Order: sequence, then structure tokens, then C-alpha cells
Amino acid sequence: MDPSHYRFRSRWPLSAPPAAVYDALERVEDYPRWWRQVRAVRRTGADTAALRVRAVLPYDLCFTVRETRRDPAAGVLEAALAGDLDGWSRWTLTPHGAGTLVHYDQVVDVTAPLLRRLAVPGRPVFRLNHRLMMRSGRRGLAARLRTV
Repeated sequence: MDPSHYRFRSRWPLSAPPAAVYDALERVEDYPRWWRQVRAVRRTGADTAALRVRAVLPYDLCFTVRETRRDPAAGVLEAALAGDLDGWSRWTLTPHGAGTLVHYDQVVDVTAPLLRRLAVPGRPVFRLNHRLMMRSGRRGLAARLRTV
């Protein structure tokens, strides 16, 4: 297996209804307002955006997100990623009691040269870095949803 290949899964229980969560997640240009690790988002087209993210490690990942599926009825947002990360990501929302359970799935190959060189010894740190970023995203989105 390629040590630069990753499969991530996160689950975010949120108290807001699925429609409100979906509305927040589909506005990628607003992510820096509630997700502090998403440092910059620049729309490059109707269904594309350039992102710069940095979690705990002092390294920015830059990649383009191209929407491949937007299905509010099914609660699915899916995108292709290209740049320092190549692959795909998907948000899937399901009702959960009075709120929403958000499923985030991502399958990527890291293409950034430095991270590829550090792939084997750095893998546990990179996975922890991702986990911390996702925890912060859940907290930020929950706070954002309470204020809208």
C-alpha cells in the first residue's frame, strides 16, 4: 500500500436540522468563518474553489475542490480534489433525533513532495493532524449553526 494514500472518516453529531447543516456545508467560501484551519477559499468557477488549509502541523495544503455531486434531497455533497491532495471527499447528512449526523468521507493521495518524503515516519502524525482538524471543524460548525 502506498503510504501517501489515506482514507478518512469522521462523524459529527449536530443539534441543527439537516437542511441548516447542508446549507452551511454547501457554502465552501464561508468555511474560514467557522473552521479556523481552512485559511483561505477562493472561488474559481461556479463549481470549483481553491482552498488553503493548515491544521496543527506548520504546513499549508493547497488544492482545488470541484463539485461532482450536489443532492440536497439525499443530503450529499461530493467533490473531486486536486493539488497537494488528489482524490475525493463526501459529506452525507442524515437525520439523527432532533438534529443531524454528518458523515465525512475522504480518500486522497498526498502529492506534496515534502509530505510524500515523510510519508512513512509521519503517517501517525498526519492522521492525528487530520483528526484534530476535523474536531475543530465540528466544533466550529456547531457554534456557527447556533448563531444563525
